[in-house]
Amino acid sequence: MSMASRMTIPEVEAHLWESANILRGRMDASDFKSFIFPLLFFKRISDVYDEEFDEALAESDGDLTFAEFAENHRFQIPKGSHWEDIRKLTTNVGAGLQRAMRNIESNNPAHLLGIFGDAQWTNKERLPDTLLRDLIDHYSGTKLGLSAIPQDEFGVAYEYLIRKFADDSGHTAAEFYTNRTVVTLMTRLMNPQERESIYDPTCGSGGLLLNAALAVKASGLEHRTLKIYGQELNLLTSAIARMNLFLHGIEDFKIERDDTLANPLFLDNDKLAQFDVVLANPPYSVKRWSRSSWSNDRFGRNFLGVPPQGCADYAFLQHIIKSLKPGSGRSAVLLPHGVLFRKNEVEFRRKMIEMDLVEAVIGLGANLFYNSPMESCIVVFRPKRDRHRQGKVIFINAVEQIRHERGSSYLLSEHIDRILNAYQTNQDVENFSVVTPIQEILDNDANLSINLYIQAKSQRNVPVEGETFDARFNEWTTNAKALEQLRMSIQESLLDWEGKMQDGS
Repeated sequence: MSMASRMTIPEVEAHLWESANILRGRMDASDFKSFIFPLLFFKRISDVYDEEFDEALAESDGDLTFAEFAENHRFQIPKGSHWEDIRKLTTNVGAGLQRAMRNIESNNPAHLLGIFGDAQWTNKERLPDTLLRDLIDHYSGTKLGLSAIPQDEFGVAYEYLIRKFADDSGHTAAEFYTNRTVVTLMTRLMNPQERESIYDPTCGSGGLLLNAALAVKASGLEHRTLKIYGQELNLLTSAIARMNLFLHGIEDFKIERDDTLANPLFLDNDKLAQFDVVLANPPYSVKRWSRSSWSNDRFGRNFLGVPPQGCADYAFLQHIIKSLKPGSGRSAVLLPHGVLFRKNEVEFRRKMIEMDLVEAVIGLGANLFYNSPMESCIVVFRPKRDRHRQGKVIFINAVEQIRHERGSSYLLSEHIDRILNAYQTNQDVENFSVVTPIQEILDNDANLSINLYIQAKSQRNVPVEGETFDARFNEWTTNAKALEQLRMSIQESLLDWEGKMQDGS
């Protein structure tokens, strides 16, 4: 392949994935991302810098000083810290890499500080010089500048690598990857507009934020007017989010790293900042969190109560609701079904429903949570909405709107369109959606289980004439789901008991 040749997306994807194969046998697959992502970003910005340098050189008839001016470059690469400088090293390659990355970060503090993470590049047992040189030689064989791979295409390939690492690392994938088709559905439900602020309190690799920006761009609106904010606990994952946004050509954003429940970093005059749109896929049932300070939370995020130590789901939900702007604020949150019916959280749901905060509950099919068979749901919060939607919740049973293929599950465009249409029209559709007054929900002990209000055909326990086999199969399916819900309920009770034991309560 020519150094200057334009690469197709499949070629880029194959090239990136081969770098992971070089590391196989040296470390667990879950650790690949700690080294591959920073190295990839380092090569990308070095190649982009070179292109900008050449363009400035041509414009100035060969003026080297002009070509180095900061105004001609998106990022500054100090002397001795370019990719080609590291490529020349034969010994202590890891130390050289680490030094170059830190120099680039310190010379671009507004955008790149901490972006390369905290990988141990100097650990020669894990990363001997020969292995690092193999990785560097692999990337050196291809130009990764904008002329070879435009921003949009590179972003697609980068997301491919995120998904591949998710497949390779098993359960740890949920930390930084949300099913992309579900992300698309959540974004379309929220319909972000120009100049709006978008926030994700547990942003992972930034997929929800990125998709929102790209949706605005695809609709022909000016996505660069968006204000994008995210917070993420994990240092590497927050760095991946920033790389992800940069590599998609999005530069006006702010990603902070810390525990959102213990230390929310987006504030406005010492109060919790509020946003037009909140998109979130919070970590499920976090056992250890800052519960001890929640009863006296200085941001007022305990308006529904103090969740049990062994399950922080309603702490995240209260933070999200409190982060919504009073007028335009709306949120779509991906959650496990347990939050809809768990008995130890009934008072949270009761207050939430009485306050008319919930606009929609959308049940999705199984396996859409990464590497988990459980069914998920999207809960839409919109405290201020049109009069005809006030005092009501629309339930949408979309468990059958799903495609299972080769061990993975995803939503097709027609599935997304049908769910979106039901949500927007806000009308009853047989076996699919029902608009329910909040008093009916309160009469059901504030239970938000979708099957209490609507059941799809395959979930009914009533035989249909001429469908004897189907009826028996559906009965088995329904019983299996009921058993799984019982298992989850028992598990949640045990988690609650464990949390109380830890609290000494």
